[in-house]
Amino acid sequence: MSTIPLPPWPAAELAAMTTTDLHHAARVRVEQAWQRCCEVCPPLPAPKVWFDLRGACAGQAHLSRGGLRLNPVLLSENRTAFFDDVIPHEMAHWLVFHLDNGPRLKPHGREWKTVMRDLFGLAPSVTHQFDIQQAQSAPYRYQCGCRIHRFTPRRHALAASGRGYRCRHCVKTLVYTPEDTL
Repeated sequence: MSTIPLPPWPAAELAAMTTTDLHHAARVRVEQAWQRCCEVCPPLPAPKVWFDLRGACAGQAHLSRGGLRLNPVLLSENRTAFFDDVIPHEMAHWLVFHLDNGPRLKPHGREWKTVMRDLFGLAPSVTHQFDIQQAQSAPYRYQCGCRIHRFTPRRHALAASGRGYRCRHCVKTLVYTPEDTL
């Protein structure tokens, strides 16, 4: 069993890739991570890969669909981190789920942390630190006494149906302010 990180992908090569090339390379990296996982769990099925995840989440081991979902916007903006951390992170989830009692284990529990450290040679970090502004569409403007807040379509719908929101800084109620009224 390997305990070193997957070989680094050349940063200059990643930076020069088109979107199509980047997605192909990400699938190759998933294959490399899957082969590493097969060292400890030979019957592990190979995951499918989709680039359809949106919002703040970088990746997701989507067990009911049978594969990994990756956020194409965050992948494009954080190429090296995706290849070094996000893909192994999601493959660790994939492996743990397929172990005995996998569906009953905590997503970031002891088993997942062990796979991250002992199989991929990585610190078991649960969250990323990516700038999510481009990945998270928040076109709706809400205003309080001190600033403008941006809401996603889902949060805007909740506010429109009566859910109230307050600013954490000035504690005033947030009020919808369409772009054309400013």
